[in-house]
Amino acid sequence: MAKTKTTFYCQNCGANSPKWLGKCPACGEWNTYVEEVVSKSSSASEKEVWQDESRKRNKPTKIQELQFDNHRRIETGSGELDRTLGGGIVPGSLVLIGGEPGIGKSTLLLQMAIQMKTVKTLYASGEESLEQIRMRAERIGIDAENCYLLAETALSDILTHAAQLKPDVLIIDSIQTLYTDNIEASVGSISQVRECTGKLMKYAKQTNVPVFLIGHVNKDGAIAGPKVLEHMVDTVLQFEGDRHLSYRILRTSKNRFGSTSELGIYEMRESGLREVTNPSEVLISPREGFLSGVAIGATLEGNRPLLIEVQSLVSPATYGNPQRSTTGFDVKRLNMLLAVLEKRLGIRLSAQDIFLNMAGGIKVNDPALDLSICAGIYSSFDDIAIPSSICFSAEVGLGGEIRAVNRIESRITEAARLGFSQIYVSTHNIKGVDLSKFDIEVKAFSKLADAFADLFN
Repeated sequence: MAKTKTTFYCQNCGANSPKWLGKCPACGEWNTYVEEVVSKSSSASEKEVWQDESRKRNKPTKIQELQFDNHRRIETGSGELDRTLGGGIVPGSLVLIGGEPGIGKSTLLLQMAIQMKTVKTLYASGEESLEQIRMRAERIGIDAENCYLLAETALSDILTHAAQLKPDVLIIDSIQTLYTDNIEASVGSISQVRECTGKLMKYAKQTNVPVFLIGHVNKDGAIAGPKVLEHMVDTVLQFEGDRHLSYRILRTSKNRFGSTSELGIYEMRESGLREVTNPSEVLISPREGFLSGVAIGATLEGNRPLLIEVQSLVSPATYGNPQRSTTGFDVKRLNMLLAVLEKRLGIRLSAQDIFLNMAGGIKVNDPALDLSICAGIYSSFDDIAIPSSICFSAEVGLGGEIRAVNRIESRITEAARLGFSQIYVSTHNIKGVDLSKFDIEVKAFSKLADAFADLFN
């Protein structure tokens, strides 16, 4: 008979304890321990049907003797997804995609499976029936001969079918719906999620088949389950956006095979997700006539330069304490920039309500947007419109100085490509840079006061 025991797991980090603890000694969080019944049979694990019985055991190997093909990445058919993955799917990798319910995670991976026409894909769903998946596939287009569907929640059955089919890519929708017979915990519990992910990781590494996992998120926006789940996988992608808006952002938060600063932009349509190859159509809205408080800033996300519309609104505070509200930007850095404007330029903002918004729903923490934010706030405060042909790319220091930012040439080139006539940068950025090769006027300043004197006359 199976031996049964009770164990307490931390919902935040996955640490376990034989008794309940108020504070987790591993991560320091309070009231995160939950009780789970764990039962292991005499055979410690399920039969790993994908393994070859004659497979030799691993042995230590000199690093010089290892051979690998750096060009073996699998292209997904989506340039935005390939960019966030670091250039394509790495064989044997384990990728986790998280996001809010209804944001389009399943649509993204089903569309990927359909687009890879020469790649055999197994799409295993524990949330939808085959008929429901077919209905969704009809909107996207089902012209794919190598996409196989499976409605199953038992991990052992999924791996059995995978061993028989031998797919090139395995997709699991979602990891919280799977269960293994080795553990008698409820489906979606911490121990079930951790155990299933561990088996899928072992399958991916031993068969060299990349595995995609769809993960649910909790009320705080973090991926549900133990924190160790994100440590086990090779890549973590966050699918962000508002369900009431059409645009979605795919952001990389962890990638062992590429940059963690990349992002992809999609538009949700009735026919599926459309790639947005020119992000400026999302991040810069067309302007008509006089409009103060709007400034364009040049930023970088990974290797991609982006121009973002910064919208500011300054209004006298009528009730109580002045408000400081931001969307897509750090409110603490906004308070720092407001203090610089008050101290160095004498602009009285202490009795003003200030609202800051990054157009397109994108979240930015690049200090190169400091100058555009300061210009937008001053524009709204004095009700002076900034010409739509001007953009900014510089950091603002506490002394009111304009500081240099990295890769300024990429930012200037992108601004020129989008038709801007002037860009304001730091004087420290243009040293050794041939400005004659840019089809845009580059204005360089060392102090915020000098830049504002030139901009606002």
